[in-house]
Amino acid sequence: MTVIGIILVFLLLVLLILFFLKQHWSRRNLPPGPLPLPFIGTLLSGGLTLREDYFRKPVKRYGTIYSLWFGHQLTVVLSGFKTVKEGLTDFPDEFSYRPEDPFLEAFGKGMGIVFSNGHSWKQQRRIGITSLRKLGLGKKSIEHQIEAGAQTLVEVFRQTKGQPFDPSLSVLNAVANVICALSFGHQFSTEDEDFKQLVVALKTIFKFFCGFFHAVYDLFPQIMNYLPGPHKDALGALDFIIEFIKHEIEEHKECHSLHEPQDFIDYYLLQMEKSRNDPDSTYYEDNLAQCIADFCGAGTETSFGTLMWALLLLTNHPDIQEKVQKEIEDAFGSSGSISYQDRRKLPYTNAVIHEMQRLKYALMYGIPRQCNKDVTMRGYHIPKGTFIITDLRSVLLDPEQWETPEEFNPNHFLDKDGKFINREEFLSFGMGERVCVGQQLARIETFVFLTSLLRAFSFRLPEGVKELNEDPIPKMTMHPYPYKLCAIPIQA
Repeated sequence: MTVIGIILVFLLLVLLILFFLKQHWSRRNLPPGPLPLPFIGTLLSGGLTLREDYFRKPVKRYGTIYSLWFGHQLTVVLSGFKTVKEGLTDFPDEFSYRPEDPFLEAFGKGMGIVFSNGHSWKQQRRIGITSLRKLGLGKKSIEHQIEAGAQTLVEVFRQTKGQPFDPSLSVLNAVANVICALSFGHQFSTEDEDFKQLVVALKTIFKFFCGFFHAVYDLFPQIMNYLPGPHKDALGALDFIIEFIKHEIEEHKECHSLHEPQDFIDYYLLQMEKSRNDPDSTYYEDNLAQCIADFCGAGTETSFGTLMWALLLLTNHPDIQEKVQKEIEDAFGSSGSISYQDRRKLPYTNAVIHEMQRLKYALMYGIPRQCNKDVTMRGYHIPKGTFIITDLRSVLLDPEQWETPEEFNPNHFLDKDGKFINREEFLSFGMGERVCVGQQLARIETFVFLTSLLRAFSFRLPEGVKELNEDPIPKMTMHPYPYKLCAIPIQA
């Protein structure tokens, strides 16, 4: 090597050392974390593949508040019940914004409930909560629609005649139809071609989120806009969903009555009419369409995952399944309907449902937030613009809060007398200002569907199968691997 070559190598080493020293100095007050690399940040620190413990593993080294870098974007992870609660309780406003994420911006365009901020978010959230509460009342309430959907699912399962089958498509159709009933006031036949396309579009979007191409898009959004790939499929799927929704909105505008709202579109159109002279109103049709798209995405995917895990766990644990069925039989016999209010008569069943949601949380982590001003938490500086991840999975598996965190143990939600107890640590729907708008709907849906199915069937392993795989597929939504089970009819 020539003298000039040696000098150049030496200068390069000096520059690299100075770069890392500068990086280290500028981040001295941030929460600890792995050393970020130029352009890619800490993406390689957790390995090339996503794992169930991706966000929990760094806790052993860095503690329950630590930093990660996705490209140049600083992300602070809050892990464990005490830290998550502290963050969302002490900084409710500061940690209430959604991230300025390139793909989410292209996806939601700052509208709807899930991805909006500021005044628009407050108005969309308010109409969402108000409408859901009103739709829970009366003879045509959403619970009655859920009960009808549950009975349809029972009939679909009955057609399998006790033979092994994959329940995923029929469960997905059922939960998607619950959102349709809530939003449009009616359900669809599973043979309806538009409904089939709606379900396919939802699956396309779910598959894309938090995958490799999502990360690449966020790192290079300007380039990715000109390239083909799964991101184009996901955005195309959203376009189909929005057009599907807008068609329903137009039909409502032609025949709805402002005085007798029957579904979310009716309530939203009524609010638009009331606010038409308000210059600060954000109630308009594009926001309405995005709100329903949010319902379709968030409500369908999480409820689907919850029910698929529930059927798997009940099949793998026949003793717990039989105990639930006995409690239902003792309280209600084999006839008559069971409503959500009846959960008080079924403490063990209620405990089992909560334990399923705890052990097999439907998401990889809580939907990210963004810090909207500089804050100091536990002596660490968290600058404005930082992404905040509340690792709700770590809360639900926190060994300091749960007696047997890695086991399916309904006793986590029962006192010594067998009565159901609410646990503050049960944060499957989040907490604070961004707590899930549809949590009551999800609770009703899970309870009604499972009690209806367990009154009609005993779920058993197919012949020759010793146990269904309880490992999740590690993505944004943590679903089980595909499986088959047998729905054995219970004789009334």
